[in-house]
Amino acid sequence: MKRAITYLPMTMILKSIYCLIPAILLLAGFDAIAAHRVLLKYGALSRAIAVDELTLLAETGEVSSTLSALLDTAGEDPETLRQGLTEELEVSPVLLDQILNSSLGEWALDQVGEAIHPPSGRASRQALRAAFVLSASDDNQVTPLEVIQNYPTAEVQVEGDRIQDTYVQVVAVVEDPARLLENLDFDF
Repeated sequence: MKRAITYLPMTMILKSIYCLIPAILLLAGFDAIAAHRVLLKYGALSRAIAVDELTLLAETGEVSSTLSALLDTAGEDPETLRQGLTEELEVSPVLLDQILNSSLGEWALDQVGEAIHPPSGRASRQALRAAFVLSASDDNQVTPLEVIQNYPTAEVQVEGDRIQDTYVQVVAVVEDPARLLENLDFDF
């Protein structure tokens, strides 16, 4: 008796691999590839800071001298950045992965990719997808700070003045994709 060999389309294989990467990295405990440094930008102003400095701001409200200098020069309120970093989204990692692998999810990742991206600008969508799913994997919730902490490159660039607005778009896609589609004109 002969069995037919079925070939999966390459896109299905690649999507399966992309779905497994966050789980493999989480199980392997790869802290070495998580972002340790952020190039925080406000318009033309930018400063490299440690992810720990953003974590300190988000958790305690305390602003490091490096971060304070950038925010003062840019005329930005530290509390606004803190709120942007701690905006919570409750979602299971499995559902989040499914949504982010859809056309609408890829659109949302591209929007967020304009605010949070690798310095090179390449592979932003895949890096963000991995960071989002890893962030949701331990407690079924995601914040922009967790996405930055779990970003799979040593350095990540963050457009400080855009982070909260773009994150709100992802929340809208995950919480109510049907309503979002009604309000937007998509050509998929």
